[in-house]
Amino acid sequence: MPRNNRVLTTSVRVAACTAAATLALAACGSGAQGGSDGGRVKVGLITKTDTNPFFVKMKEGAEQAAKESGLELVSAAGKFDGDNAGQVTAIENMVNSGVKGILITPNDSKAIVPALEKARAKGVLVIALDSPTDPQDATDALYATDNVKAGELIGQYAKAAMAGRKAQIATLDLAPGVAVGVQRHEGFLKGFGVPETDPSIVCSQDTGGDQAKGQTAMENCLQKAPGINVVYTINEPAALGAYTALKAKGLEKKVLVVSVDGGCTGTKAVKEGKIAATSQQYPLKMASLGVKAVADFAEDGKKASGYTDTGVTLITDRAQTGVDAEDTAYGLENCWG
Repeated sequence: MPRNNRVLTTSVRVAACTAAATLALAACGSGAQGGSDGGRVKVGLITKTDTNPFFVKMKEGAEQAAKESGLELVSAAGKFDGDNAGQVTAIENMVNSGVKGILITPNDSKAIVPALEKARAKGVLVIALDSPTDPQDATDALYATDNVKAGELIGQYAKAAMAGRKAQIATLDLAPGVAVGVQRHEGFLKGFGVPETDPSIVCSQDTGGDQAKGQTAMENCLQKAPGINVVYTINEPAALGAYTALKAKGLEKKVLVVSVDGGCTGTKAVKEGKIAATSQQYPLKMASLGVKAVADFAEDGKKASGYTDTGVTLITDRAQTGVDAEDTAYGLENCWG
């Protein structure tokens, strides 16, 4: 894997263009002619939220790629992780504004499909970033981490780190209906080598990927099963919430916490020993590839298709035999947020 998956970002001017009850829309970019209104070609970006550092960095990547391609970027985000209605409104607004393509990280992998089908029926190229839809072919293409692999890597790591000790596992998951959460969870169990029904899984809680909810979930799990010694988390905010709950009980040195994302805050937490290992993914790459695909579609009419793996790397300073990994120095060179 290349040592630097970053896309250099520069500041671009952002102008407000449309507002909906649940969304903040913005436009940026300059250059190419060709939009339905005779102006610049428009590309839409719809993220789950506009506060998570992962999606902030994704938007930066899209802004830079749009500027380089001479496109106008229109962006939107749900008010919270799981806000499907907000994303539906954003799709409708973007189609009405004449976008050539829409890039989306779906909040609900199934519920968003009808809105995407309507957009595609009107000739809009639709690309999923980070999270696939259900079914996956509800979009023209997908640029994302292999989330099963991301989960599998931290599962393999946790299994090796336990060195034969009996595990009592807590899984701090995302939310029902979100493919990325299901895939990471299933990948972790595969990597650890246990089925969903295994008695070693003593607690499972949804967190929405939120730090405060992660802390509450961990507190609930410790009440249910005080002997927990392995914690899988959907992302690093949930992991840091879990760490806070563990530290309050004096258990932070006794429980192995693993996660997914590879943001700068999370990677620093690995370096500090709060998280044992994380699977790093690359949102800038997802966004830049998506914008380029829309630019190419606008130029020659050829639609991107299929799945493109944007890469994942296990980051830890406590490497385990048989599990490929890079240290936090590498992680900090390639992190985001």
